Amino acid sequence: MKKEYRFKYGEGYQEFLLNPQNVIQELQAKDIQPLEDVVKEIERVLDTPIASPSFNTLFKAGDQVTIVVSDITRLVKLHEYLPTVVNRLNTLGIPDKDILILTATGTHRGQTPEEKKKIVGEEVYSRIEVVDHDCDHSEMVHVGTTPRGTEVVVNRFVVDRKVILTGGIVHHLMAGFGGGRKSILPGVASRKTIAQNHLHSLDPNAEQSNPLIGVGALIDNPLHEDMVDATRFVNPEFLINTIIHTDGRIAKFVAGHWLKAWEEGCTWADENYGVPIEKKADLVIASCGGFPKDISLYQSTKTLFNAALAVKPGGTILILAECREGAGADEFFGWNEPLKEKVLDPELRKNFTIPGYIFYAAVESARKAKVILYSEIEPKLVKPMGVIGVNSFQEAIQLAQIDQEKQDVILMPYGGATIPLYQKGN
Repeated sequence: MKKEYRFKYGEGYQEFLLNPQNVIQELQAKDIQPLEDVVKEIERVLDTPIASPSFNTLFKAGDQVTIVVSDITRLVKLHEYLPTVVNRLNTLGIPDKDILILTATGTHRGQTPEEKKKIVGEEVYSRIEVVDHDCDHSEMVHVGTTPRGTEVVVNRFVVDRKVILTGGIVHHLMAGFGGGRKSILPGVASRKTIAQNHLHSLDPNAEQSNPLIGVGALIDNPLHEDMVDATRFVNPEFLINTIIHTDGRIAKFVAGHWLKAWEEGCTWADENYGVPIEKKADLVIASCGGFPKDISLYQSTKTLFNAALAVKPGGTILILAECREGAGADEFFGWNEPLKEKVLDPELRKNFTIPGYIFYAAVESARKAKVILYSEIEPKLVKPMGVIGVNSFQEAIQLAQIDQEKQDVILMPYGGATIPLYQKGN
């Protein structure tokens, strides 16, 4: 007997029938209790940090302090704990005028005053200067060259000042994990520095992604290791990173040494948001988790890349993603032209951008498996990528052939937040 499943799509749901005997796994994140008292927990981690002296012993009157924060595109809930950190600095004899907040925009646009207020909270915004990093126009300082040849040029506000990194730890397609050292590179680096680093996403010897990068990959990941080497030149004084639960609340803080505390946070994220799978499936059906996680194709590719970790080579992936804002990055579908002309790889190496690489990686996923995208996007826009786009859920179900008698199916109702962890040899 078939069973009905309901997956989120936009602000609603889509239902489908499936033989439950074919479902080998339904991937769900662990039942994690978000923090009840954020202020109490931030006070605790400042007093008992990881691999670092306590916060109060690191800062003193006369220090010039830069707090590096994420921009509006990152959900890190900074405003919930930043006042506590600033007040700590004040009690240690560091007045507001000696504190600067630097937004780690990377290559993103600057923030509006309203966005800055939303990031840091109204009280802190009214007291402390908030400056956007501009990878093209900020005053920069060359601090060194990494062993991989990246010339590290960073915002002057992270040089000769005590630096506190904030941010969030999430699984990341290229760098393994976000947060930590990414606040420096790409966060507050020059465009040239960012481009030199990000080129490690591509295989130096073949027209493909570098096989050493990937979701959750840190060991031997050249992109990540180059970021770490660059951050060593800055040597931040302290790190505070959050891990955000699927419901948008803070699940965990890590604080202390800029690398060691962050690494501990990555391990925790893997253990709690990674889901072991015993084998890969013939068919993966994945929802992004509804709005706003499926607001655009750019955001929804997180679900595609996670689903690709769970499907057999040549298998089928069905993605439910409304994409009410279309591509979500202006240049995204512009990469269709070099793709059609068969010059995508050389063009990306020449003019590397993050949306360009996300497009590139999505094309690679569609070459390894049959990808069906049920969304509001016109099917002709994704066709050059090798993705089968449909605007009818019934058509998507038929194309995915979910009624086959014998096939292994993995379900991912929150595809952007659950990471399939498959160990070769299982």
